[in-house]
Amino acid sequence: MSENKQNLSPNQKAFLRLKRNKPAIFGFFIILFSIFIAIFGYWLAPDNTPNANNQMIEIPLKNPGFSTLVLEYRKNTSIPEQSIFYTLLFGKPSLYKTIPISEYNFLGDSIFIKKYNEDEFSLPEWKSYHVADVGYPLSVQNKNIVRNGDEISFNDNDNQGHQMTIQALYKTIETNQIYTKKFRLGTDQFGRDMLSRLILGVRISLLVGLIAVFISLTIGLTLGALAGYFGGRIDNIILFLINTAWSIPTLLLVFAIVLALGKSIVNIFFAVGLTMWVDVARVVRGQVMSLKTIQFVEAAKTMGFSTRKIIARHILPNILGPVMVITAANFATAILLEAGLSYLGFGIQPPTPSWGTMLNENYGYAIGGKPLLALIPALAILIMVLSFNLLGNGFRDALDVKE
Repeated sequence: MSENKQNLSPNQKAFLRLKRNKPAIFGFFIILFSIFIAIFGYWLAPDNTPNANNQMIEIPLKNPGFSTLVLEYRKNTSIPEQSIFYTLLFGKPSLYKTIPISEYNFLGDSIFIKKYNEDEFSLPEWKSYHVADVGYPLSVQNKNIVRNGDEISFNDNDNQGHQMTIQALYKTIETNQIYTKKFRLGTDQFGRDMLSRLILGVRISLLVGLIAVFISLTIGLTLGALAGYFGGRIDNIILFLINTAWSIPTLLLVFAIVLALGKSIVNIFFAVGLTMWVDVARVVRGQVMSLKTIQFVEAAKTMGFSTRKIIARHILPNILGPVMVITAANFATAILLEAGLSYLGFGIQPPTPSWGTMLNENYGYAIGGKPLLALIPALAILIMVLSFNLLGNGFRDALDVKE
């Protein structure tokens, strides 16, 4: 067994060390699970409307596990067909308006509902709707509903005529449009499903981390490699840029960029990425300076290889270990920065679900008897950042040359 281990390459040995690191593997699987949720978020979320923004103002600030009877009232609109890929990216507008109710009764050609209300001192609010209007999208041009005994005739939004008995409409509504809806993580102040917004918030956190890390790697690898390889005046100029950027507080620099460019999602990604290249450049510069005098690099120079080829094919592949460690750390930092910006109101803007925005909207209720509204997104941020840090520590230990 030991002989087989001696025959392994350094990368294979590093992979074995990483596999034995249980905290790193835990972080890795949490990240994989988060990526799965981010990709299929709109399929997994109970509320798959765009941004999980289906508001039910009758049931705000409900605790996890809350359930209520609801009526789905068919909107008089037609939503165009959209591809599965489009739905996966942007969600699907709802054909129904969801109304929380406590009681309902059918009478004649109408359904009478009592809206959900926990206030003991207010009178119950009963409303009535025509059963045809509840069950079908009525035509905007021709809203006439004709009743002939127990039969009702009407036109839908596609100007297609329908003739149904009142009992058939009762059954359709009772079977398909009245049911008990459960909110596993409760609702926020606008009556939106917290679980759905938490699921879609994963996408924002991972996306800002991915784009920010890509920007920081592009700038940091380029400047760090140039400074370390050429030295001299180029090194002095780049080192001056590194030290200048290093001296500015990260959050302050992000604020300045966001205020200058605007609060769009793209600008948030760009701003976070521009603040994290310094760490990459410093690490790469030091690694390149130590490698450029090694024999295989000198041999490549004597063979006439171009500078770009020497850096790209002979130096950078040998510093992937430290770069992977700093990348995992920067991913965690980017998630924290985005959450901090959104919490302070400078990041992702409502109604787009972001964990930082959820904290901003709900932190005031943490001391008002609803602490889970703020604790749930805070725990999600904690677990995600911890996972990337654990994976980064695993990379550091696995790629340590002393091992």
